[in-house]
Amino acid sequence: MSGTRASAADLRDGLWQAVIEGSEHDAVDVVRAGSGAGWEEEDLLLDVVAAVQERIGAEWAADRITVAREHAATAINERVITALVHRPAAHRTSPPRRGRVTVSCVDGEWHAFPARLVAEVLRLRGWQVDYLGAQTPTPRLVAHQHRTSSDAVLLSGSVPTHLPTAHAAITACQAVGVPVLAGGRAFGRDGRYARVLGADAWASDARGAAAVLEAGLPRPRTIRQAVDDLPHLADQEYTTVVQSRSRLVKQVLTELEDRFPAMRRHSDAQRERTAEDLGHIVDFLATALYVDDAEVFTGFLGWTAEVLSARGVPVHSLVTGLDVLAEQVHDLPRGLRLVRGGAAHLGGRSAPAAPV
Repeated sequence: MSGTRASAADLRDGLWQAVIEGSEHDAVDVVRAGSGAGWEEEDLLLDVVAAVQERIGAEWAADRITVAREHAATAINERVITALVHRPAAHRTSPPRRGRVTVSCVDGEWHAFPARLVAEVLRLRGWQVDYLGAQTPTPRLVAHQHRTSSDAVLLSGSVPTHLPTAHAAITACQAVGVPVLAGGRAFGRDGRYARVLGADAWASDARGAAAVLEAGLPRPRTIRQAVDDLPHLADQEYTTVVQSRSRLVKQVLTELEDRFPAMRRHSDAQRERTAEDLGHIVDFLATALYVDDAEVFTGFLGWTAEVLSARGVPVHSLVTGLDVLAEQVHDLPRGLRLVRGGAAHLGGRSAPAAPV
């Protein structure tokens, strides 16, 4: 590719081939060749590297690559970013100096790749970036604000079950006078959960985040509690499900084994995977209760059904599990509606009304 400006599609194909074959040197060569042919670093990061990372996730979900290969490919992509942005001083451009920001993942969030991309794009645009990486505990994030007084915190979340923790981080940062810009899939495609949780702004990608920062974010002047944003939490259904998580998983698993005796012959590994799947279902149910939005739950169930189908697991087994879970949460009106609605969403039938 050296000497000519390859298309974005050609660069993506070259990088994909390199990362999927586990060749770090070839992967770095692809982006360096693009840079040498006139591609801007930001465009390489977002239109090539980010696009390949998206494909890695999609291929794993479709069961076309293993978890191990997905992890290896992601690690190579991380090193590609480092090789691309860490250039000798003589070859760096000097963008106008802007302010100082903190880029961090929500506590519990291990998917740091999107946050890393945002951090590097902002550095390229002249921001001083404190990149805190994956799963930063909220007290440490706030302590960092006391030391630096950032112009903004950019909070990244990929998994919606971290939204309650994100809410705590948002209100804590705002309480010390620092605005929060939220981003990542956890906050919804349109940023609806960022708004629900009271974030000062939301951006769908790194370019959008840069635009928000360049327009300016005012310092917050009020202190809020979670119940101020989400008055429905007063019904305690979210808290009840969270505190009952282990019991719910165990009871649903036991009931499934009673209904399907063949499950008793499953290996320990199979039982563990089933328990993990049930745990995720309960976690997403709790999150849907927290933000009072059924789409959090049905969206996860739809994705789970696709992943299970790709692995040869029939969707009706998931629906049966939801039917059992509904029996366990029969005394939680919102929770029962969510579970029944989720089963109906998967089964293609209308959800019966839940008693209130």
